Parts: sequence; C-alpha cells; structure tokens
Amino acid sequence: MSGTWEMRVIARAHNDYTGKFGIPRQSGLVSEVLTRIVFEPEYRVPEALRGIEGFSHLWLIWVFDQAEREGWSPTIRPPRLGGNTRVGVFASRSPYRPNPIGLSSVRLLGVERTADAGLTLVVSGADLADGTPILDVKPYLPYADAHAGEAGFTEALGDQRLEVSVPEELLEQIPETSRKGLLEVLSRDPRPGYQRTAGRAYGLSFAGMNIRFTVDADRLTVTDVQPEGQHPGNPRA
Repeated sequence: MSGTWEMRVIARAHNDYTGKFGIPRQSGLVSEVLTRIVFEPEYRVPEALRGIEGFSHLWLIWVFDQAEREGWSPTIRPPRLGGNTRVGVFASRSPYRPNPIGLSSVRLLGVERTADAGLTLVVSGADLADGTPILDVKPYLPYADAHAGEAGFTEALGDQRLEVSVPEELLEQIPETSRKGLLEVLSRDPRPGYQRTAGRAYGLSFAGMNIRFTVDADRLTVTDVQPEGQHPGNPRA
C-alpha cells in the first residue's frame, strides 16, 4: 500500500485571529471569538450538513498551514512547560509533526445561509487562524469522546488567567463585536511560556488591529492599538 494519502481542503475558517501570535493554545479556551466555517464551492451541498444542528459540538480536523517545515523532530519543547523541557512529539499537540494536522473541539452555535457562500457553520472556541484549511468536520459524541481523569503534564499547571487593563480610548478603537473576544484572548496570556520578561512590550494582530501590551505579575496592560500596517516595529514581538 502507498505510504501517502491525498487530502482535500473542504472548508476554511474565518475569524479575528489575523496573526499566529495570540491564538488560544487549545480549543475551547476562548468562547467569545466566533469562527465561521466556509465550505469550498465543491462542498457547498446543503444535504452534506443535514442533521448537524442536532449536535452541540463538532470536531474540526485541519492543517497547520502556517507551521509547515522540512522534516520533523521526535521531541519538542512545549511552551506550556516554559520552553526548556523536551517531550515526545506524540505526547504533545505541537504543530511541528510528521503530518501538520490539527484537531479541535468547538461549540456549534448555528448554521447560517449566506448569498455568496451557501451554508456556513458558526462555532465558538476555535484555536485556528483566519484562513486555516479544514480537512473534515465530524460531530462530537459525549458518550464516546469525553473521558474523565487527569490529562498528563498539562493538568497540574491549571487554568491560568491574567487581569486585563485597557484604557477606554484604546478599547473604543477595537470593533465593538470583537472587544469581548480580545479581552478573553489577552486574559489567557498570549505570551510564549519561554518568553515572559517583565516590562517587555509584546503585540498581536487581532480583528485587523495591532494590539501592544505589557505584563507585570498577573496584570496585562494594553498600551497601544493601531490598524495593522501602521504600527512601527514588529507586531508579533
């Protein structure tokens, strides 16, 4: 049998995550950012989605299209462990894998019909960049997919949150429909685990804006907001 398989992109994700920096590290962490799953023309067949509204959550199988590299390494350094500890690639969810495939569990909020793209899925909790190619959509089945118990080395680290401070005049520069999502993303501390220098300026692209911020202890403060392409320096520092 052949050692390779042909895959087809059936859809793409569209949301406010316009840069890699700041995307939630796992699905389900940020519920306020909506993602629309827009199917490619070949797969815009209403019958293919018949019955999908009956499920509360979906699995998305997708491609790390912004993280592809030549070859692969059997070990990686997870940011969750500070970037200094190596674990096996198959004991991680690193994008740098033999096959750059991602798996995300998202909440299905609804199915919308649009004039230009047919039926689209509206979901929350996605950890995909805007434009991410999707290979498949499957229903989430709690009786088979949910397992109680601890989940390896990540469980002991808990759900860490930051207090977020944004001056009102800066918050008003963010589209109103994207403000809650941005605040939730920032509260999750978008900095890499191995790059958390006190007082350092960081930035991320979100909803077409460059968001600059600093972190002191458990408090994140937004210092500047500018349209993408207008801020000096590297917006993903």
